Amino acid sequence: MQHPMDKYFDEIVNSTVEILKFDSSMKAPEGENGEYPFGKETADCLAYFLALAESFGFETHNYDNYIGEVVFGSGRAFAVLAHLDVVPAGSGWKYPPFGGVINDDISAGGVEGKKIWGRGAMDDKTPAIVCLYALKALKDSGYLPKRKIKLIVGCNEECGWKCIEHYNQVAKMPEEGFTPDANFPVIYAEKGIFHFTANFALNDAPVSALKAGQRANMVCDYAEAIVTRKAAEALVNYENRVVGTTLSYDNSTNILKAYGKSAHGSTPDKGANALQALLLFLSGLSEDCKAAYDILFNDCLGLKTLQDETGVLTASPDVALLENGVLKVTTDIRFPATLPLESVTDKLNGAGVAYTVEHYQAPLFNDPNGVLITTLTSVYNRIAGKDEKPIAIGGGTYARALKCGCAFGPEICGEEDTIHQVNEYVTFDRIRLMSEVYYEALKAVSENVKTIKIGDLKIKEK
Repeated sequence: MQHPMDKYFDEIVNSTVEILKFDSSMKAPEGENGEYPFGKETADCLAYFLALAESFGFETHNYDNYIGEVVFGSGRAFAVLAHLDVVPAGSGWKYPPFGGVINDDISAGGVEGKKIWGRGAMDDKTPAIVCLYALKALKDSGYLPKRKIKLIVGCNEECGWKCIEHYNQVAKMPEEGFTPDANFPVIYAEKGIFHFTANFALNDAPVSALKAGQRANMVCDYAEAIVTRKAAEALVNYENRVVGTTLSYDNSTNILKAYGKSAHGSTPDKGANALQALLLFLSGLSEDCKAAYDILFNDCLGLKTLQDETGVLTASPDVALLENGVLKVTTDIRFPATLPLESVTDKLNGAGVAYTVEHYQAPLFNDPNGVLITTLTSVYNRIAGKDEKPIAIGGGTYARALKCGCAFGPEICGEEDTIHQVNEYVTFDRIRLMSEVYYEALKAVSENVKTIKIGDLKIKEK
């Protein structure tokens, strides 16, 4: 039987291709008066999305190029929080990261069927587009929601959340909602996020310069260091033991290069850390490098012993820079949702690690039996023909911006994940699934006029 979203499929694909062409990665403010806080191209991406919504007859708002919203209906508001910014593309793409190429190539993705390639294909431009068309389909059918649906699209989710800060200053955030920016069936809990930069003195290291990584929440896929000739000679008989990485030396520049594979910082096991490969090699030549390696990668502090029902702590050292003999390394920590931040910092402080805090977000924990979680779980299972339970993740989403919020798709556990990796793509099959699920979910939540139950609210920081 045909679903109401089927007739919009080609339009969804075309709009996805167009929005993927914008390089909406974080850039310095542009414009004479800084009117483009995250760069002109990111603002253009937001303008494209809002113009598309306006062409469908929706009320829209652009809040100073920080964030925008599409409004449908009236009554107590429900938020759908998506984001249009992306992490840097990185290198090694088979197809242009901002090209929106469509084909059925399986060599780069390993999945059969047609797909759209591009940075943001899954994180989070396609879900944003699909949710917009779901609203259009409801509107075109004459449906009148009992609640106001606010599709809010931010431009700084990947790096700072200044978009959410600005929204809270100029508009009113709904209390309840979901973000299409994680996994199905639904996320009831998200681990705490803690980024810190540790300092390590490298007094005996055979390096004069070192740099690695792009973002704290991206597994480091490239690292390099200018090393001594003696270190280069040691590389000849060295056997690299970090799976998925390679080391090479350039005689003309004295640069030792390490290559790995990027992944989301919350799932370091899905990547291959180039900084780890570089530091492990240097550890055999320097006690200072070994001390740093043991803390960063050997877990000598016991951080990874911390766990609860939401999982074990993960640590991903992703950005490094050597300055004045001090190696500064930024690590992405995702700690169990029922534990306080002190469970992490006490171990760092107890070991005398010199560090500065770069970023922190408290964990999110919703009642898995609450109205929001059960409603969305039921919708997904019905459409997908499954019987799955709510899950917890290490990723951090806009759900934390809501009093009662959760992440809801579009990834499926156990299937290939290309978020924050090269050759990111979305399949046509996933677009079809998203279209049906988000349409039915928006219809379901817009019928639910109950007040939020106390048990649904996320736990506060201990």
